[in-house]
Amino acid sequence: MGEITQEKPASKLKQGITGPMLYLFILGDVLGAGIYALVGEVSGEVGGAIWVPLVVALVLALLTAASYAELVSKYPRAGGAAVFAERAFKVPAISFLVGFAMLAAGVTSAAGLALAFTGDYLAPFLDVPAVPAAIVFLLLVALLNARGISESVRSNVVMTIIEVSGLVLVIVLVGLMLGKGEGYTEQITQFPAGVNPGTAVLAASVIAYYSFVGFEVSANIAEEVRDVRRVYPKAIFGAMLTAGLVYVLIGLAASVALPTEDLAGSSGPLLDVVSATGFGIPDWTFSLIALVAVANGALLTMIMSSRLTYGMSEQGLLPGVFGKVLPNRRTPWVAIAATTVVAMILTTTGGLASLAETVVLLLLFVFLSTNVAVIVLRRDKVEEKHFRTPIVVPYLAIASCILLLTQQDAAVWLRAGILMAIGLVLFAARRLTKGKTLGSKRPGAKEAKGKESEAQQ
Repeated sequence: MGEITQEKPASKLKQGITGPMLYLFILGDVLGAGIYALVGEVSGEVGGAIWVPLVVALVLALLTAASYAELVSKYPRAGGAAVFAERAFKVPAISFLVGFAMLAAGVTSAAGLALAFTGDYLAPFLDVPAVPAAIVFLLLVALLNARGISESVRSNVVMTIIEVSGLVLVIVLVGLMLGKGEGYTEQITQFPAGVNPGTAVLAASVIAYYSFVGFEVSANIAEEVRDVRRVYPKAIFGAMLTAGLVYVLIGLAASVALPTEDLAGSSGPLLDVVSATGFGIPDWTFSLIALVAVANGALLTMIMSSRLTYGMSEQGLLPGVFGKVLPNRRTPWVAIAATTVVAMILTTTGGLASLAETVVLLLLFVFLSTNVAVIVLRRDKVEEKHFRTPIVVPYLAIASCILLLTQQDAAVWLRAGILMAIGLVLFAARRLTKGKTLGSKRPGAKEAKGKESEAQQ
């Protein structure tokens, strides 16, 4: 039996997020822009059986989501995975690198989403250079983030509703298409000729898993959720299951609406699906919905990145200046400014694809740490009631992360390795600076130095 842990005093951040708002926050982050391009890539691996890898990916993602549900309801502090690692491993280097991996993934993701927003999605409405427009876009996101968590999450509610409505529209249109006796229903169980179904499903599940990441962002706003221990598990599982249901229905709809050879080669599969239904929906409609989806993802990612920076500052892993908050708005303005500047710089360093690949690998390491932390922290008891997942679940989640890591290529490993090496340098510099500060302030330090000088004379 472990000792009962006393939690820290109430947070200085404002508790402005209700249970329904948290549910929509997570749902909006999971239902991101990926689904609008995902279906074609999955179909390229499994043909018409798109729904199968989507179900597999949902199950794998839920394993790690269960670990987050336990740890967030047990330790509801800003900082997310970095806080969990600090409590579990008691090794500053590990907790810093976990937090840095999450932070690097978040800021990199925001940079990629900014480029996506200002690229092909924006072109039908406004023809502007991508990188300058992405920088302006990130500035607008930062201003909304700094205004307040309630305002940011309310904006997310509106954008999530638009996002989901667009996906529901796809499902309804294909349903009406089926009602007219049209479509390719036989494809939903067909795999490509000459392909092993098991191998195909595994390869496609790796792709599909990418569309479910985003739930981890919510761990970094735990201090700003009302009654977090009660509402967080319900919100994360509810949002994940909702997203999974929508994805499976979208997969079925896409498989029914188009021949698989057309679907697999499409760069805008949902737009092609809507066109194939023959109901005359204008093409610009889905371009607009895609813009909303991307903007929503960028806002939520920057909220996560700034709150993670704030949380690491509160834990002493980053300089204390990042813990400063606006007096009236009570938002971490220095953290918001710093993460926004880094994201702006990243928009100049590569395209959307290269940035997205780096994000995925970094997040898998974060998930590994969190799943191991659940097991380690079972012996640490807290007074408040919280969610507990069956102990076998984190072990299964660890296996799922390792499985997905084995699917990454060498170039992605190299890119992520360089980013983590930068994190190690920052950590070493921080420790060295703290050590010098402590040495100069140690009681008797000046006297000892004086005596040493006299002895030399």
